[in-house]
Amino acid sequence: MSHNPLPSFPPDFLWGASASAFQTEGASDADGKGASGWDRFAAEPGRIKDGSDASRGTGFHDRYREDVALLAGLGAGAFRFSVSWPRVVPGGSGAVNAAGLDFYDRLVDELCAHGITPAPTLYHWDTPVELDDAGGWLQRDTAYRFAEYAGVVAERLADRVPMWITLNEPAEVTLLGYALGEHAPGRKLLFDALPAAHHQLLAHGLSVQALRAAGASNIGIAVSHTPVRTAGESDADRFGAELYDTISNWLFADPILTGAYPDENFAALMPGPVAEDLKIISQPLDWYGVNYYNPTLVGAPATEALDSFAGFEMPAELPFGIREIEGYAKTDFGWPVVPEGLHEMLTLLKARFGDRLPPLYITENGCSYDGVHDPARIDFLDGHLRALHTAMAEGVDVRGYFTWSLTDNFEWIEGVSRRFGLVHVDYETLERTPKDSYRWYRDVIQSQTRLSARSKLT
Repeated sequence: MSHNPLPSFPPDFLWGASASAFQTEGASDADGKGASGWDRFAAEPGRIKDGSDASRGTGFHDRYREDVALLAGLGAGAFRFSVSWPRVVPGGSGAVNAAGLDFYDRLVDELCAHGITPAPTLYHWDTPVELDDAGGWLQRDTAYRFAEYAGVVAERLADRVPMWITLNEPAEVTLLGYALGEHAPGRKLLFDALPAAHHQLLAHGLSVQALRAAGASNIGIAVSHTPVRTAGESDADRFGAELYDTISNWLFADPILTGAYPDENFAALMPGPVAEDLKIISQPLDWYGVNYYNPTLVGAPATEALDSFAGFEMPAELPFGIREIEGYAKTDFGWPVVPEGLHEMLTLLKARFGDRLPPLYITENGCSYDGVHDPARIDFLDGHLRALHTAMAEGVDVRGYFTWSLTDNFEWIEGVSRRFGLVHVDYETLERTPKDSYRWYRDVIQSQTRLSARSKLT
């Protein structure tokens, strides 16, 4: 399908792509790296659906120069990558691994040499295994250890890194890792997982303080958001949808942006001195990151033993159930393609937070499709960028867009069977092949750059 040119974005709009350490780096025990909870979880039989080996990733640790060259060929203005906590502090606390820091030092230098803004995420789910063994995010101490690690990274890199992300998707860590047990560390605590939410929020606030103390600036967080639609007209449907909306969208955004939990019942379930913690959690941010993939249709609990959430099993004792959204094209992951959901979510954020909402970045948006010739991914990206532009035209302050992801990668429990990349990876040879969507996105960036240059002349 051919597409009309996209409307003009602001001249300083930041075009980027994303990746994460566990999903790409490989070299899982090289140069003094410690194990993460995900390393151990993925090695357990039956955890990874396609049986693939997580330890290789895409070989990014050894091939980062090749991937930075791909970013440069794309014309990307920024690269969102993550720093592996156990590569830098192998035990989660204590001695720093100089070789691990050296790797990120080289990566940042390579990005800067190509004029690409490094945008590191300090936590993209790879908790050091020693901290997992001590309780992980259920323990308050983990938040303090994370802040120490954040300070170590910033002291080394803040002179060249102009954009920082504390945590990625704390809601998914809480829900999938601690409530349902589908992700590392594999805990099945249901609502007893809420302390993991609070301690990640505390870690965010403490790390913002640590980053600023080390000279870092332009700090944000990447939070997943989904417009929640109610599946039926019953009171149980409405209650389920409202509860899911609170958990998925506002349990993290509200404390960060307003200094309060969205519901006093949730606040009462959180551990520690909550009122004092909220003052730390709501440290002023320079920007706020939105990860968007699709809306969610929610209603009363499932009548069957299990419901489905993006391929994950949902216990029937939860007070809500996830339904399939009909009437839209689906990605290979089975997710509905709903570009207008991005516009909806951005306008919801603006309406809810008003002047308290800092400038936004789309820190993740992408889709899983097989093949180097991937017209469906081009359609997806084109539609979502148009929806984004509409929201911006209506007054939502969005400063940049990071597609997920630069290359195909290890997609958590799906293994290598789901391909989100603009660049195809042959998992036997690790050879990279740019897809049609890579060239399309390159052309978008080039055309937007030309439009920006023209607007400056006039």
